[in-house]
Amino acid sequence: MLKVYNTLTRQKEIFKSIKPGVINMYVCGPTVYNYIHIGNARSAIAFDTIRRYFEFRGYQVNYVSNFTDVDDKMIKAANEQGITVPQLADKFIAAFMEDTQAINIEPATKHPRATENISEIISFIEVLIDKGYAYESDGDVYYRARKFKHYGELSDQAIDELEVGASQHVDDQEFDKKEDPIDFALWKAAKPNEIKWESPWGAGRPGWHIECSVMSTKYLGDTFDIHGGGQDLEFPHHENEIAQSEAKTGQKFANYWLHNGFVTVGDDNEKMSKSLGNFVTVHDIIKQLDPQILRFLMATTQYRRPIQYSQKNVTDATNNLQHIQTAFTNLNYRLQDAVSADEKEAELVEVAQLRNRFVTAMDDDFNAQNAITVVYELVKLINVYAQKKRVLRDTLQTMSTSLQELVSIFGIQLTTDNLDDAKIKELIDQRNNARRNKDFQLSDQIRDELKAQGIILEDTPQGTRYRKD
Repeated sequence: MLKVYNTLTRQKEIFKSIKPGVINMYVCGPTVYNYIHIGNARSAIAFDTIRRYFEFRGYQVNYVSNFTDVDDKMIKAANEQGITVPQLADKFIAAFMEDTQAINIEPATKHPRATENISEIISFIEVLIDKGYAYESDGDVYYRARKFKHYGELSDQAIDELEVGASQHVDDQEFDKKEDPIDFALWKAAKPNEIKWESPWGAGRPGWHIECSVMSTKYLGDTFDIHGGGQDLEFPHHENEIAQSEAKTGQKFANYWLHNGFVTVGDDNEKMSKSLGNFVTVHDIIKQLDPQILRFLMATTQYRRPIQYSQKNVTDATNNLQHIQTAFTNLNYRLQDAVSADEKEAELVEVAQLRNRFVTAMDDDFNAQNAITVVYELVKLINVYAQKKRVLRDTLQTMSTSLQELVSIFGIQLTTDNLDDAKIKELIDQRNNARRNKDFQLSDQIRDELKAQGIILEDTPQGTRYRKD
């Protein structure tokens, strides 16, 4: 029985989709003014893993994730680079697709852009005005937050506390335009030399929050199954989405709210920021680090837990992933001398039991950490079995299929490619570096992987040599 933690109710709930066998899921995407950072990647990987697990469980997943392609950051970055906002968006949407493909993120069913939905945004705002939930003020349009009786429930905040906080962050000009400090912008009047669209309230552009309400309901319906995003979006973004959407439709917006944890950087567990000099983009990381290692590190942490992006954790992820790949390589190497026989071995029962335990772990709010522990037990079983003198083809193939299937939920692709000389030399260099760093576990794993493919290493005073057995 699959359970998910619903941020709105602050408890685990049995998951039940609106339409049997189908899940409609919306996840907030990036503002495309720069390359995605590891915080963006964490969210993308977390919800891609959740999506993959739903598909493993037999669901059809309609997965919508937007691009915010117009806002203050977009305008500022475009001006600094001397290009238009659409040109900036095109550049970094292409970069997003390239970087997320590298870390094996499945493309969304639909990737809508805010600027492609301006007419729908205007129509949505008009309904809110007609219903008395929004008002125009000198070319801007604001939402009456206090009118929505459930405002603050998602982020568990009292309306009076929100008023105090809002009063401290609203500038004098905006304060004069608003009826209430906690009201938020649906439409912003254009400033000189800004990108703009015509509207009933004058030239301007949409506010940030309105776009997700419009695009999620446009593609998934007034009520859909899951809305996801980072914890930093709970307030105000997701709080405002609920207020806008439910005021317009009169229906519950999303049945389950899922939020992934933060990423900290370095051994000091610092929050990532440009001012601290630890702002890390995926674009830069994957130039130096195998993208699968980044994927493995993030996908095998339970999505609500924080992740520390540190050298130690990267090294641990590298070693653990290598351990899995080595077992898979050894297993497939033994297929060469496997026996075809009509026998049912005890190992097949163990594999089935491990698969069931994996499902039990993931059914508990996608507990990836417990699930990957089960994978390690499967790896141990494979390693022991692969050392037997007599192995059966059916058992090996069941183990191979199971290992591939389970790690693919984390977005990991195991390889059976034969090694060419360039790859052998690359692995020898990695092993030599590991030995110099006294990382003997990794050194032994690389040696075992090569041996499993018939590559025998010989350490000599003149260096490491190899021969093909």
